[in-house]
This record gives sequence, C-alpha cells and structure tokens, in this order.
Amino acid sequence: MNNRIKEILKEKGLTQKFLADALGVSTNSISMTLSGNPTLGTLQKIAEALGVPLSELFAEREKGVITCPHCGKNIVVEATKPEE
Repeated sequence: MNNRIKEILKEKGLTQKFLADALGVSTNSISMTLSGNPTLGTLQKIAEALGVPLSELFAEREKGVITCPHCGKNIVVEATKPEE
C-alpha cells in the first residue's frame, strides 16, 4: 500500500528535515521510512507531526483537488481550454 507522506509534505510546504526533527530522528531515517514499510506506531507519529488524521496518509486524492497549505480545506481546480 502506498502512502501519501511525501505528497502531504509537499502540499504543506514542509521538508523531510522538518519531519525528522519533529520525530527526533535523522533525515536518513525518515528517507528510509518513507521508502520502506513503516510501522503503525511510526505512521501515527508522522500523522501527528503533519497535523493530519492517520487515514489521510493513505487517502487517494481526487484529480483536480488540492489542499490549501494554510487552512487545510480542499480546493477544486478546473482547467479550461482558452477560446481560439
């Protein structure tokens, strides 16, 4: 099962270093955790550090929906073709 941790970090404008500092581990450890199979306990700590529910780490995002990094609300983005 893929997780969205890297995606959430990017949405919130956060770095893996921020996450490592928040969890009290090295950035190398975070990198290995994100590319591996983290334990439930680790995932819970990551969710808390990111301020999201645990389920958000696995939720699939709808196309055209982004999360505001300031308020956390979903924003629907629609692209239209310019008239010729």
